[in-house]
Amino acid sequence: MHTLYCALDDRLLVVREADWLANECPVGDSLECVAAAPTRPERVFVGTVSEGLAYSTDGGESWATTLGTDDRVTAVAVSPHDPDVVWAGTEPSRVYRSTDGGDTWTERPGLQDLPSAPRWSFPPRPHTHHVRWLAVDPHEQGRLYVAIEAGAFVRTDDSGETWQDHPTGARRDNHTLATHPDAPGRVYTAAGDGYAESTDGGDTWRHPQSGLEHRYVWGLAVGSEPDDVVVSAATGPRSAHSTNGQSAVYRWTGGEWERGMAGLPGPEGMARPVLAARDGQFYALTNHGVFTSPTGQQWDGLDIAWPGEYQQVPRGLAAV
Repeated sequence: MHTLYCALDDRLLVVREADWLANECPVGDSLECVAAAPTRPERVFVGTVSEGLAYSTDGGESWATTLGTDDRVTAVAVSPHDPDVVWAGTEPSRVYRSTDGGDTWTERPGLQDLPSAPRWSFPPRPHTHHVRWLAVDPHEQGRLYVAIEAGAFVRTDDSGETWQDHPTGARRDNHTLATHPDAPGRVYTAAGDGYAESTDGGDTWRHPQSGLEHRYVWGLAVGSEPDDVVVSAATGPRSAHSTNGQSAVYRWTGGEWERGMAGLPGPEGMARPVLAARDGQFYALTNHGVFTSPTGQQWDGLDIAWPGEYQQVPRGLAAV
């Protein structure tokens, strides 16, 4: 049975499939991201704006700070190769690695020395930038993909000893990255400048956009098959990050994108959902509740209470 860790701005909801109850966990002020591993579903990491990286080893019952920093912790990922290897990204853009489950951390040097770094800038705070997403390659243990918001897609093949700068054709306003265990070298990105994917580890990219009417792409999840792709997108950043905006969910059909909105609220009045997939099931966290679908076409709302204080722009979703 699955457990969903749903990060809102001011609280974490732990939703368990056994009873579909949403238990509130006060973690910190202004949550940014969440990650957990299926092999250790009771251990969860939450990045915050002002209180570093928090973690729980008992499914959210108790919390401690594992990466104490004054920087925003904007991205976190657990390695599929070893759940004791955890990665974290911050604002300004730095990458940290733990090899002991989050007890100790080491910054991986050189990220901001890349040639593209002087051009990195986050529009709402143009003096800075951050690591928006981290994805560990499921086939290459030392390979990590890093989404810089805004400015670059970068990669390391040796666990952060060295970095490869932004390749030609990659998106620059990357929001969410994904890989697939059955597709070596395949990388997917949902970006403010559109969707893109690579089949060679990010060296070259293609940009299938047909049918994607909303081009500010945010959420991304890949199902059981490498071509089972679902994204969320909005008309622009203001619309995406507002509960009064307009956002839609699309699914890839193999030839083009089509809307997969049956059962979902919106598009009007829906902030861009965050998405996750686990064991052939898609999940969507929205400002109206949590929804699930086997295909990304027909969605069902989970039967959990969703009071007014939950009706926020969602921050992150982990399904384990």
